[in-house]
Amino acid sequence: MAEESPKNSAAEIPVTSNGQLEDAHEHSFNRDLKRSLPAGLGLSETKITSHGFDGTKEGVVEAGPFPGSSASPKPSLISPSNAAASRLAGQGCDLIIPTGGRTQQKSGPVVLADEVKNPAMEKLELVRKWSLNTYKCTRQIISEKLGRGSRTVDLELEAQIDILRDNKKKYENILKLAQTLSTQLFQMVHTQRQLGDAFADLSLKSLELHEEFGYNADTQKLLAKNGETLLGAINFFIASVNTLVNKTIEDTLLTVKQYESARIEYDAYRTDLEELNLGPRDANTLPKIEQSQQLFQVHKEKYDKMRNDVSIKLKFLEENKVKVLHNQLVLFHNAIAAYFAGNQKQLEQTLKQFHIKLKTPGADAPSWLEEQ
Repeated sequence: MAEESPKNSAAEIPVTSNGQLEDAHEHSFNRDLKRSLPAGLGLSETKITSHGFDGTKEGVVEAGPFPGSSASPKPSLISPSNAAASRLAGQGCDLIIPTGGRTQQKSGPVVLADEVKNPAMEKLELVRKWSLNTYKCTRQIISEKLGRGSRTVDLELEAQIDILRDNKKKYENILKLAQTLSTQLFQMVHTQRQLGDAFADLSLKSLELHEEFGYNADTQKLLAKNGETLLGAINFFIASVNTLVNKTIEDTLLTVKQYESARIEYDAYRTDLEELNLGPRDANTLPKIEQSQQLFQVHKEKYDKMRNDVSIKLKFLEENKVKVLHNQLVLFHNAIAAYFAGNQKQLEQTLKQFHIKLKTPGADAPSWLEEQ
C-alpha cells in the first residue's frame, strides 16, 4: 500500500520467526496494555485470542475472571487495527466498535436492493392494455354502425376531408387517362419514325418517285420529332400529378386516418366515463371513475392534437395543390395546342419555359466501349 495507517502498540504484537514474542517488546506491550485496561482488572485476568482467516474476531483482547477472584468480570474491548478492519469488511463479517460509553454499534455489509423488472411481465402488461383498448374501440365502432352509440363530429373538418377524398379519386382518373394518352402517343411516334425511314429508303430506290417519297419522309420525321417533344411534356405532367396524388395527398390522408383512430378512442373512453358516472358512487366505483377520467383526458388531448394537425395539413395541401396544378395545366394546354397547330417553335418554347429536358433515344444505353 502507498500509505500505511499509524501503528498501535496495543493492536499489533511483533513476533519472531519461531512464533514467540520478542523479549525486548514484551515488557513495553504489557505496560501499555495495563494502562488501557480498566481499573481493577489485572494483566493476569486477560487473555489474547487470535483466530484464523475464518474467525469472527481478530486482534480482540477479551477479559475473563481471574481464578479464585470473586469480582465479576468487566468487559474490555480494544479496537482492531486498520488492516484487520479492512479484512473484516472484505469478508462481510460483523464488526463491533465501541462508541462513547457502553453503547455499541453493529454494522455489516451493505446490500443495495433494486427492483428487477421482468421483461416478460412488461410485455404481458402491454398486451393486456392493447387488448383492452382494442376491445373498447371495436365496441365503439359496432355501436356507431348499429346506430346505438354517439360519435364526435367536426362538421367543417369532415366536409374538407370528404372533398379531399373525392378530389383524389378525380385526380387519379386524370392520371390514368394521361398515362393512356402517353402510351398511345409513344406508339404513334414510334410508328411515324418507322414510316419516315421507309419513305426515305424508297425515295433512294425509286428514281421516278424520289421527290414524293422524300416529302413524306420529311413530314413523318418532323411529326415524330414534335411527338417526342409533346411526349416529354405529357410525361412531365404525369410525374407532377402522380407526386401530388400518391405522395402529398396520400400523406395527408394518412394523418386523417390517425385522426379518425384518435376520435374512435376518444369516443370509446368518453362512453365508458359516462356509463360509470351514471352508476352508483361508492368505495369500489370511485377509483374506477378516477382512472377512467384520467384515461379520458389523455385521449381527449390526443384527439385535439390530431385534429389540429389535420387542419394544418389540409391548409398547406390546398395551397400546394393550387400552385402545382396551375403550372401543370398551363404546360399541358400549351404543349397540346402547339403540337396540333404544327407550331414547332412554340412547342419547344413551352418546354424551355418549364425547364423540361428531352431524353434523346438511346441516351441511357451504354456504349460498346463501356460494355467491354
